[in-house]
Amino acid sequence: MASSLEALEQELETQNALFNQLRISGSNPTGLDEVKKKLGELKRSVGQAKAKAAADGATASGSKDPAGKKKDRILLKTAKGTRDYGPAEMVCREYVERIVKDCFTTYGGSCLDTPVFERKEILAGKYGEDAKLIFDLMDQGGEQLSLRYDHTVPLARYLAMMGGTNTQSKLWQVGKVYRRDNPVMSKGRMREFSQADFDISGAWDPMIPDSEIISLVCTILSKLDVGDFTIKINHRKILDGIFEVCGVPADKIRAISSAVDKLDKAPWADVKKEMTEEKGLDPSVADKIGEYVKHKGGPELLDLLLADATLNTNPSAKEGLEDMVLLFTYLSAYNVIDKISLDMSLARGLDYYTGIIYEAIVEASAPPSFKANPSVDPSSAPTPSPKKKATNKIKNEDGEEEEEVDESQVGVGSIAAGGRYDGLVGMFSAAAAGDSKKSATSKGSIPCIGISIGLDRIFAIVWPKWVEKGRRGKETMVYVMAAGDGILVERMKLVKELRDAGVKTDFLAKKKPKLPVQFAAGERDEVPFAIILGENEIKEGYVMVKQQKWEMIDGKKVKVLAEGDEKGEKVDREQLVKWLKATQIWKDWEAGNL
Repeated sequence: MASSLEALEQELETQNALFNQLRISGSNPTGLDEVKKKLGELKRSVGQAKAKAAADGATASGSKDPAGKKKDRILLKTAKGTRDYGPAEMVCREYVERIVKDCFTTYGGSCLDTPVFERKEILAGKYGEDAKLIFDLMDQGGEQLSLRYDHTVPLARYLAMMGGTNTQSKLWQVGKVYRRDNPVMSKGRMREFSQADFDISGAWDPMIPDSEIISLVCTILSKLDVGDFTIKINHRKILDGIFEVCGVPADKIRAISSAVDKLDKAPWADVKKEMTEEKGLDPSVADKIGEYVKHKGGPELLDLLLADATLNTNPSAKEGLEDMVLLFTYLSAYNVIDKISLDMSLARGLDYYTGIIYEAIVEASAPPSFKANPSVDPSSAPTPSPKKKATNKIKNEDGEEEEEVDESQVGVGSIAAGGRYDGLVGMFSAAAAGDSKKSATSKGSIPCIGISIGLDRIFAIVWPKWVEKGRRGKETMVYVMAAGDGILVERMKLVKELRDAGVKTDFLAKKKPKLPVQFAAGERDEVPFAIILGENEIKEGYVMVKQQKWEMIDGKKVKVLAEGDEKGEKVDREQLVKWLKATQIWKDWEAGNL
């Protein structure tokens, strides 16, 4: 084993030197990728060999190291790009999720749950340049597996497995997805994060499901405290038509789309440079594209495009523009047209989009100097880019160098995004049948459109406001206290009565606690109702209820005196639940204002 490990390490060292040499010399990217792939395989092989050697050594010598040394200390930290959420944060996160799920069901959605990992072949070839961000798992039981990148591809796989029997459905999912990206934790850009998806499948009349999805996301963002938001929207067919009339070769369209999509983060000069120098596009063609993709605006921009004779000669662009006219009509009916910005630079890099594409942004979505503004003049140039981000090099877990991200120059990113993907289910059905001739319109294909909402990115926006407003970090509404000798059994009985009635209740787990200690425990969680129980109260069938309230004063959470008697209010025990739910404090809590 030792000689085998040494041989692998020697080969790894040689391959690493070759990779660095090719990278510095600026060799052909294809050749560099092959060397990098081989380097990754060698690293995994060395890691596995070391793990086996360590396991063999532990088996031979018990728990001690073969050399008799103490074991290394364990590093107590979460994996890169992940984090823990404390109890107070989870109250805020669950509040966000409740609103999202409630809107999903309000719009007629049914819940779906898919596995957190998929067969690797299911995910392969669906994400374009982003395929490098997929987390691959080690071979388990003869299957090559990967963690899901999003909810859309698993949904399409599910619909294809159903054999076209689950048509005309509205399905939603909420769960974790994974991307092997460089994280910016403070902005909700992570390697493990939660997404909430809503998808409409099946053949419906044109643009009705599309307008439903956009109306849905506007409803959700209006209910959440994210601030002013804009839904940037475009159409793949219009964009593809623009590329065709401008003379972009068919094999370069996806690569050029990826470059154009960066126009909201970089000035046109940088985007043009990427298209011409990196993607090999003719500069004159790039200039023609720039005349279109710099535009953004509302219905007036759509009128401008409809008046473009050159663009309307292209069948793809013409069909896309007709879709947009219909969509804008429906969005006006939903009264959300003021939230829409037709953005010609929006390209969405994923390979499976076929029609409408969109993403939701707020001012916090972008780096400093960028603003979310739906009413930008169509002829205006993009906002100048912020100062260049830091490019310090750091070592990752594999010992490779990567750019260190300057968090001050990075926004949260879009907080929701999606589009129409009519061919994805059909692609799976065709692949399962081994029929490469099947298309998106073949039997087994199901048209789909959906939206993915980034719950962690929304949390990154909502949480600071939640704290600033002094919102509670726990949902307990009543704290039952004992006056006198503790009366533990009677406290338990009252707690049970309240919990059975749907009142979130707690008490101090002590036999004979002192009253000040009990008040301190309840106040620590800012419980709005303190119910005091004593021997007299038990005999006479009443309780003393003290309402407690906290307010933000000069940036600090301060308890304010309740109205009425300092000792509280005498309430008949049989009427207690009814009395609690009739109070303004309870109504405020149910309305989400505490």
